[in-house]
Amino acid sequence: MNPYEMQRARIVRIYRLTDDVKFFQVRPYMGTEVCELNYRPGQFMMISLPGIGEAPFSISSTPSRPGLYEFCIRKVGRLTEKIFELKENAVIWLRGPYGNGFPVEQMEGHDLLIIMGGLGAAPLRSLLLYALDNRELFGKIYLLHGARTPDDMLFREEFLELMHRDDLVCLLTVDRDDTGRWPAYTGVVTELFRYVKGIDPKNTYAAVCGPPVMYKFVVEKLVELQIPKNQILMTLERRMKCGIGKCGHCAIEYIYTCLDGPVFTYWDVLHMKELI
Repeated sequence: MNPYEMQRARIVRIYRLTDDVKFFQVRPYMGTEVCELNYRPGQFMMISLPGIGEAPFSISSTPSRPGLYEFCIRKVGRLTEKIFELKENAVIWLRGPYGNGFPVEQMEGHDLLIIMGGLGAAPLRSLLLYALDNRELFGKIYLLHGARTPDDMLFREEFLELMHRDDLVCLLTVDRDDTGRWPAYTGVVTELFRYVKGIDPKNTYAAVCGPPVMYKFVVEKLVELQIPKNQILMTLERRMKCGIGKCGHCAIEYIYTCLDGPVFTYWDVLHMKELI
């Protein structure tokens, strides 16, 4: 596939997740033929509106549920403001998928710790759903998800339903609950580590995504658990623009976030702290 070529796509569903984040389900097509969707959790797409602009967005869906791409989009600028104005059945343009994604084949047979905060739920939802759809390929699964308030939690209702499943441990927390009706934990996301029990650190992969301030404290907890540094995976975005390593906006020395990432190990971050 030509990496510069855009695919025409149709928005088939839109709903609001928070005050400034919407969820989009998108179906690409070429004439009457539906495009084959071949990607891995952790990859991203370039979304463009002609005459407005283009930007990278993490894929929130999983390749184990074919037919649609799903995106969480926060309204932060001119392009996203225009995307927010679109209605169902509107046409957008896609390039990709790009990036390395999570090494799901290497992660098979291991326990998974998935730690997300804020908009970090967008790429990690893809990995979580992939693991749940292929449940027999993985060991224990822990989901740790933090948000400022219940209203700020992406996929809140979806993840609250996961708390009732017996094939994973779903731990949700908010910094503050003013309603008195929040059914899970209150506190910062690192406090959830006290409920992580019985994992074999050498047989565990951790995946982390969230605000920059979160990484330091979450990684400290993972290191305390003695999870190997090459098995601590972080999905990071750093000024990505073209998606294919041509513009140089996301370069750090010889590393291009859009090509060599956006998924990096803790070893990568130790050697290039500018990644965060």
